[in-house]
Amino acid sequence: MPDEPLVLGIETSCDETGVGIVRGHTLLADALASSVEQHARFGGVVPEVASRAHLEAIVPTMQRALDDAGVTLADIDAIAVTAGPGLAGALLVGVAAAKGYALAAEKPIYGVNHLAAHVAVDTLEHGPLPEPAVAMLVSGGHSSLLLVDDLTAGVTPLGATIDDAAGEAFDKVARLLGMGFPGGPVIDRTARDGDPRAIAFPRGLTAPKDLAAHRFDFSFSGLKTAVARWVEARERSGEPVPVADVAASFQDAVCDVLTAKALDACREHGVETLIIGGGVAANSRLRLLAEERAAKVGVRVRVPRPQLCTDNGAMVAALGSHLVAAGVAPSPLDLPADSAMSLTSIRVAG
Repeated sequence: MPDEPLVLGIETSCDETGVGIVRGHTLLADALASSVEQHARFGGVVPEVASRAHLEAIVPTMQRALDDAGVTLADIDAIAVTAGPGLAGALLVGVAAAKGYALAAEKPIYGVNHLAAHVAVDTLEHGPLPEPAVAMLVSGGHSSLLLVDDLTAGVTPLGATIDDAAGEAFDKVARLLGMGFPGGPVIDRTARDGDPRAIAFPRGLTAPKDLAAHRFDFSFSGLKTAVARWVEARERSGEPVPVADVAASFQDAVCDVLTAKALDACREHGVETLIIGGGVAANSRLRLLAEERAAKVGVRVRVPRPQLCTDNGAMVAALGSHLVAAGVAPSPLDLPADSAMSLTSIRVAG
């Protein structure tokens, strides 16, 4: 096997069918098929619809990735696949496909953790991970702070959401404002025309008593409720709802809490690098605020380009490449899909 392994990654944890191919830290292909439009009329992801869309998309997406990279399945050194966490049915499609391809091509298989893959994808843009680092993963299902000492061995969870994740809050507020689904991109765009200081929305788990018990944890349910009550009060009084100001003020409240807690974690653990990943990492306000605040305390921020922040096969391939290069043993061919896979498990062990 070459020093820089050629690894194929398959991602089907939610509504994106992704197949990526990397050699070492070099991205060769990142093919994606999204079913987001099929879920839009429901205001959120429907698991059964997602699973069926993965079934239809997995083979053509695989072929597109191989064609884009100019390789065949026989050239691949290993196959990595998201084993969890995620939607059970969606995960099963990817895991079953990976097993079939691995068996047919006689390649080793790595069942990897979706969240750890969001950390690993940063290497495709910025090179090897500095260790230790703090990683903040923010998406529709997760808001987590992690201490990354050695990504091949595991990560240490520092904090997580205790109710709504950041991305989930974006979706719910967007629906409340009649913006549709998914909420993150449309709120980001709308907020550019608003005043982030127009409305003083609450910052969850930042009061002294909350910090004592939940220093690195997140809560966005109360913020979502506060937005709903503010909008309802305006509507009852017959006043127009300043949608851009609501979007900007809500977005700023989320990004304020995320960046403050992430940099507090860096200070607490003496870490000089903050990695931000997950779909919400594409948010322009989050990126700007993180850079501004980090510069003041001597912390370097690494955020992949927006296309690599959302779910994709490249991130799974990147983590697989990391594991192969480190000589980590592959997963067994009968590896399960685990919708509640713990962050302490980077891969499915034998």
